[in-house]
Amino acid sequence: MAVQQSIIKLQTRGRGFYKLDDEVAEFVRRADVTTGICNLFIQHTSASLLINENADPDVRTDLETFMSDLVVDGDPRFIHTAEGSDDMPAHIRSALTQTSLSIPIVMGKLGLGTWQSIYLWEHRHSPHLRKIILTLSS
Repeated sequence: MAVQQSIIKLQTRGRGFYKLDDEVAEFVRRADVTTGICNLFIQHTSASLLINENADPDVRTDLETFMSDLVVDGDPRFIHTAEGSDDMPAHIRSALTQTSLSIPIVMGKLGLGTWQSIYLWEHRHSPHLRKIILTLSS
C-alpha cells in the first residue's frame, strides 16, 4: 500500500463554511492514483469538517441556524470562556460534528456525489489559521 500526505492551511474569516474541494482534488491529482481513500483530519478543536450540499447556499445557512439554536454562544452554563463567549460553543460544535472524513478515490478523482462538497466549518467568530492533514492510501 502506498501512502501520500499533505497539509492544507486555510485562513478563515470567522464563523462559516469554507469549501475545500479544489485543494483536495489537486492533492489527489498530483498523487496520480486511480483507486484509494483520501482521509482529511482537522488539527483543531473549534472547527470541523463536513460533506454536504454544494448547490444551494441556504443549506449551509440553515445548518448554521440550527447549530446556533442548539449551542448558544454565551450560554451561562459554560465555564470555559478563556477566549470569549464563542469558545466553549465552538468546542461543543466540533464534538457534535466531524474532525475526520474519508472519501474514496474513483478513477483518479474524488468519489463525491453531484451535489456534495467538502467544507471546513469554522465555529469561532474571529479568523483562524486552520490546518487539515490529507492522507491518501492506495
